[in-house]
Amino acid sequence: MQIKKAIDRVPGGLMIIPLFLGVLVNTFFPQALKIGGFTTAMFSSTGALPILGVFLVCAGSQLSFNLAPKALKKGVLLTVAKYTIGVIVGLGVGKFLSDGTLLGLTPLAIIAAMTNSNGGLYSALSGEYGDQTDVGAISVLSLNDGPFFTMIALGASGFASIPWMAFVAVAFPICLGMVLGNLDPEMRKFLGQGEKLMILFFSFPLGAGMNLNNVITAGGAGVLLGVMTAVLTGFGGYYMLLLFRERPLCGLAEGSTAGNAVGTPLAIAAVDPALQSLVPTATAQVAAACITTAFLCPLMVVMMNKYLTSKGSPYARQPKTGDPAA
Repeated sequence: MQIKKAIDRVPGGLMIIPLFLGVLVNTFFPQALKIGGFTTAMFSSTGALPILGVFLVCAGSQLSFNLAPKALKKGVLLTVAKYTIGVIVGLGVGKFLSDGTLLGLTPLAIIAAMTNSNGGLYSALSGEYGDQTDVGAISVLSLNDGPFFTMIALGASGFASIPWMAFVAVAFPICLGMVLGNLDPEMRKFLGQGEKLMILFFSFPLGAGMNLNNVITAGGAGVLLGVMTAVLTGFGGYYMLLLFRERPLCGLAEGSTAGNAVGTPLAIAAVDPALQSLVPTATAQVAAACITTAFLCPLMVVMMNKYLTSKGSPYARQPKTGDPAA
């Protein structure tokens, strides 16, 4: 069987296929991931974090010290673009539409989904279609992971302080790899071999944290929220990088909704009880957006890369799978 070639024939298949399998298993056979031992440790939703940590060490080892400022620049640009777009759309819906909603989507759901990005998804896509500075940007992008920025946007400031430790926790593996790779060229070569391999293994547990039933519960509004997030914040990141003369492709990789954004409506309601009645619907809609963007975001990156390639654009990237059709 030619499994690897079959995976490479699917656009973004190295990440999409394991992720989709994870979603299917968690939807129809969730107990299969809870038998304990190595199976639960590797393939349940919690397994994504340690494997992703190894990926960041490997990716960081390929980042030279003189490229670090560029990685930080990209992270800041993408964070600003995603947050600004999410806030403008969410508050605009609440202010300018008569009932304060858009086809059932409240500002709470819109801002929670659009301002929180899936770091694992971004890491996988930037690892395959970007360079080390794109991957290194995750150290800044991690700041939008959680309810903090959403709270600011909704006027709930004072509840939390800037999560510097969350920033440090994500940046440390990258810095560790960068130090090792810069101190020893052999370590850079050795760790670089694991970069692509890790994508295959952390994509499945990422999917195992999602459930197709969430899409059904949220209905069309949740799917719409996912499409809005992927298109608006994805292309927002793309054109933000383009504006500052950076390779823009990985800006599209930021057009996702983080899995832990599902808990953001509840966290916001804990600060402002007046929003409590919106939590069940908003939570289901954000969960649906998370799943929708998990499939739409990689597809957008792949299709845009094919378009750039067909136009002979210098911004086109050769996927690291090595297959031109990927």
